[in-house]
Amino acid sequence: MKHVLSVLVENKPGVLSRVTGLVSRRGFNIESLSVGPVEDPTMSRVTAVVDADDVAYEQITKQLHKLISVHKITDLTDDGAIERELVLFKVNASPERRNEIIEISNIFRGKIVDVGRNSLTIEATGDASKLQGLEDLFRAYGIKEIVRTGKIAMSRNAKD
Repeated sequence: MKHVLSVLVENKPGVLSRVTGLVSRRGFNIESLSVGPVEDPTMSRVTAVVDADDVAYEQITKQLHKLISVHKITDLTDDGAIERELVLFKVNASPERRNEIIEISNIFRGKIVDVGRNSLTIEATGDASKLQGLEDLFRAYGIKEIVRTGKIAMSRNAKD
């Protein structure tokens, strides 16, 4: 089962390496990884998607809690969390087909960020299924390149 793990860590050199090393040493692949500072500049949030059964996942989280630089771990898997990714598509776009590609991009609320002689680069954000749908449509035109970020997630339920 895929688990979305949100880990609040100290914003110091080597912390990401220790977190990812702990997961990989247990033989699990991190399918998606995103890291960035939070509202407190001394802290960062690591969002990782890990494919593990419940027992193994519990083992991973227990080991992560032992790291001094880890302050909080949240499992966002079944939390009804808000999840987003960012993707850049470089699509073959001859001048006579550009309007079709732009129209598809607009339907998915994508944004044209670069125009070449025979290509368009489109930026899109959303959940994985939305981005997969957009990719499927662009494949008919020919995709030259795809760059995709890791998943970021946040709980919907404010615990104020």
